[in-house]
Amino acid sequence: MRSTEAVGQSDSGPKEYTDVFSPEVRSRVMAAVGQHDTTPELQVRQFLWNAGFRYRVRNRDLPGSPDIANRSRAWAVFVHGCFWHGHKNCPKMKSGSRPRLPKSNREFWASKIDRNRRHDAAAARGLRRLGYTVVVIWECQLKNEERLGRRLLDRLRDDLAGKFSTPPPTRAGPALAP
Repeated sequence: MRSTEAVGQSDSGPKEYTDVFSPEVRSRVMAAVGQHDTTPELQVRQFLWNAGFRYRVRNRDLPGSPDIANRSRAWAVFVHGCFWHGHKNCPKMKSGSRPRLPKSNREFWASKIDRNRRHDAAAARGLRRLGYTVVVIWECQLKNEERLGRRLLDRLRDDLAGKFSTPPPTRAGPALAP
């Protein structure tokens, strides 16, 4: 269905449907969106592993269940999708100074994305209170692999260097896989 097609009739005339899918198909599409082992997450995991960092995934007992974490070195990485986590100033979403929202059901999406952002902030605060270094990687940052790799490795190495007598790994590893 197209957004301009009439879906049914009412006393006031044809109803306009604002989505390209029916509610049932939209529900199936949204339910199929993965939460774990997404392509961006796998890219970051591969990069960290190749750089010599070791970690665990799906850390459900830590605040916010970080995507990637190392408990002994006290660092955690969240890999956020730009849409779902409301990335402001996202070049991919061309969102300007606020998160981009779908045109239909804007109040629902604004509320949902706001809740996600508040949850993300609370999770990062909780981990920092436990002494963790927290790094957030946005989906759009994976486009510039070299810059992301430098930023991620520099951040982890700088923050971890003073915490332990054994330094974190120093090899750069290959660039993120496409």
